Amino acid sequence: MSTVADILQGKQRDVLQIDGDASVLDAVKAMVEANVGSLLVTDGDGITGIVTERDYLRRAAVEGRDDAATPVREIMSAPVICVTPDTDIEECMALMTEHRIRHVPVVDSGALVGMISIGDLVKFQSTEQSVKIKYLTDYITAR
Repeated sequence: MSTVADILQGKQRDVLQIDGDASVLDAVKAMVEANVGSLLVTDGDGITGIVTERDYLRRAAVEGRDDAATPVREIMSAPVICVTPDTDIEECMALMTEHRIRHVPVVDSGALVGMISIGDLVKFQSTEQSVKIKYLTDYITAR
């Protein structure tokens, strides 16, 4: 059975983070510059939340908050739902679907080792299915 570790093998391990006291404007700029949809929110060494494009739209833009004056901690989602490298792909997809989230940090023995998105999961499963289909087709047509 495939696990989150299999997805992490093909990904860059750097996870973008922002301090909870940083402004929402700084968070949006960081997401745009990196072309990502989320940032982990930290307080020192600890993860305190996650801020996503959806958080910005729902808790800043719609509420008319001042992006430059509002700290990220006021719009972030918390607590953060995490997975481990040993979490199987199906379980991870079910967790993300159940909680209606698109990004999940990967933590191993308390240490942050990566971040995966629902897009990463879909891409991985699509690739795996293509390989299985090719294998079965080759098997069936072999003489």
